[in-house]
Amino acid sequence: MSTVIETPSEQVEKDFEELETVTIRFAGDSGDGMQLTGTQFTNTSAVVGNDISTLPDFPAEIRAPAGSLPGVSGFQLNFSSQDIRTPGDQPNVLVAMNPAALKVNLPDLEDGGTLIINTDEFGKDNLAKAAYQSNPLEDGSLTGYRIHKLPITTLNMNALKGQVQLTRKEMDRCKNFFALGVLYWLYDRPMEPTIEWIRSKFSKNPEVLKANEIVLKTGYNFADTTEVFTTHYTVKKAQIAPGTFRKITGNEATAIGFVAASQISGRPLFYGSYPITPASDILHELAHHKNFGVKTFQAEDEIAAVCSAIGASFAGHIGLTGTSGPG
Repeated sequence: MSTVIETPSEQVEKDFEELETVTIRFAGDSGDGMQLTGTQFTNTSAVVGNDISTLPDFPAEIRAPAGSLPGVSGFQLNFSSQDIRTPGDQPNVLVAMNPAALKVNLPDLEDGGTLIINTDEFGKDNLAKAAYQSNPLEDGSLTGYRIHKLPITTLNMNALKGQVQLTRKEMDRCKNFFALGVLYWLYDRPMEPTIEWIRSKFSKNPEVLKANEIVLKTGYNFADTTEVFTTHYTVKKAQIAPGTFRKITGNEATAIGFVAASQISGRPLFYGSYPITPASDILHELAHHKNFGVKTFQAEDEIAAVCSAIGASFAGHIGLTGTSGPG
């Protein structure tokens, strides 16, 4: 099933430019799927052969109000044709899904950097939640940046209207993949790895599967066929030694380090924790290593978790706990 977007009568010739390194930051509400969007772009860049480094940024508050400054979630990734060791300093590109995301992250964007903004969310209420006195899209405060104003929410909804049997709220949740499709075209990334992931992830929910695949392709085609973008970019493969590589997060590396410390010291490892994003991944990873004598305990709250770790240490274990944000 295909979705048609109105295109210019005469398609503009697009310039093609090669870059060595690009740093992108996706930012929006904690419910906008920025972590997933960044992860998919990262995975695809790894498949392409770029060297990559990432920095997820989670809101510190539990269920901060939608559109508020404390509720902004971000994901920064640095991908390159060269060997890199950090997720980048100043992003070259900022994708802002609402005013709060723009307000929080704009100070980090490099001078002359690229802004891709979801204009649909810049209404009076959201501007007030982000403490804007005037609309930054209209008051000239963004002069000096390359701005691409896209009605992402509307374009996403138009792509899905009549195509899937989902509620408006369910369709709205797909808009992060529209933005991802735009970025895939802009930086010459293939859609196939993400389409394969969508089909695997949502195999038991065919309507959600269809919706995400439609908007990903629609975002890609929108960038390709409209005059919004006149240039797209490519980052060549990095010169990496042949071999088998794995993608690893900081939390996974932390958990593996704990296991290594346990093995080297000859003391069994106990990890008690109350699940809270993003610390939960450490508990999940350690739960996979029972073969190394690791014991994991999901406590009812943070106080119980730290007390269980103290108790384990008195019993001769390496007693650990972990938390994040308000935990």
